[in-house]
Amino acid sequence: MKGGSSSLRSAFSYCVQQVRNYDYHHYLCLLELPPQMRKPAFALRAFNVETARAMDVASDPKIGLMRLLWWQEAIEKLYANKPINHPAAQALSWAISEHSISKPWLKRSVEARIRDAQREADDIPESVEELEKYAEDTVSTLLYNTLQAGGISSTAADHAASHIGKASGLVLLLKSLPYHCTRNRHHSYIPKELAEKHGLLVKQGGRSEILLGDDSSREGLCNVVFEIASVANVHLLKARELAGKVPAEAKPVLLHSVPVQVLLDSLSKAHFDVFDPRMQRGVLGVPPLWFQVRLKWYSWRSMF
Repeated sequence: MKGGSSSLRSAFSYCVQQVRNYDYHHYLCLLELPPQMRKPAFALRAFNVETARAMDVASDPKIGLMRLLWWQEAIEKLYANKPINHPAAQALSWAISEHSISKPWLKRSVEARIRDAQREADDIPESVEELEKYAEDTVSTLLYNTLQAGGISSTAADHAASHIGKASGLVLLLKSLPYHCTRNRHHSYIPKELAEKHGLLVKQGGRSEILLGDDSSREGLCNVVFEIASVANVHLLKARELAGKVPAEAKPVLLHSVPVQVLLDSLSKAHFDVFDPRMQRGVLGVPPLWFQVRLKWYSWRSMF
C-alpha cells in the first residue's frame, strides 16, 4: 500500500475481514499466495463477496439488484479514476492502478450476477452447461484476474483456472441448495433436464416447478447432485492434467482446487445429500484443522 495511507490500510483490512467472515476456505487459500500477490487477490475476492452476497443480505430482491447495478456502475468509475466511498471499491481501485486487472472480466462477473438476479422464479436453467457458464463467468474470471495481478501469462494456467473455476462454482451452488430452499429459490440451480430425468420436475398451470418438499424427492435430488458433482470432478481432473504445463508461480493461485476436492469428498461421504448435517460442519464438511493441513500439503508439494 503506497504512501502508507490509513484509508487504504482500512480498506484492505475490511477486504480481509469480509473474505475471512464470508469465504473462509478461500481466505485460507489466499494466505498461501506470495506476499506481493495477496493485496490484489484480497481486493478481488472481497469484490466477489460483495457481489455474491448482494441478493442474500437484501430484505427485498429489488434492493439486492440495485446493489449489483451499483457495482456495475462502480467498475466504470474505477477505470475512469473516479473515487468511490466504499472500502472494497477503494482496494479494488488500488489493485487496478498497481496491477493488471482486466475490466472485461470484472464486468463479466457482475453482469452474470445481475442476469441471475433478474430471473423469474420459474426461469429454470435448461442444462448443466448453463450452470457451467455461470460458474465460469463468476469464478473463473476471478482466477484469471488473480493470475494477471501476479504478472503470470500462461495459456496452460488460464485453461486450468477455467476448469477449476467451473468446478468450484458448481460445487458451491450445490452446497448452497439448502440455504436457497429457505429463500424459496431452491429450484434456481437445478437444471430442468436433470430435474425431469430424476422425477423432480412437475408442471402446474402451464408452469414448470421443481418440488423438493417431501421425502419422496430426496433420492431424486441426491441423484441430481451426484450428476452435477460428477461434472465438477471432470473439470478438476482436466485442470490437474495440465499441472505439468503450468508454471510454478501460477500454482498457488490454483490452490482453489483444494476446497473443490474437499467439498466433493464431503458430498461423497454424505451420499450426495446436501441436507446431511455433516455438510454444514467445520470447513466444507471437514474439521478446520484437517482442511488447513490438506491445503498446506498441496501448497508444500506445489500441487493443485
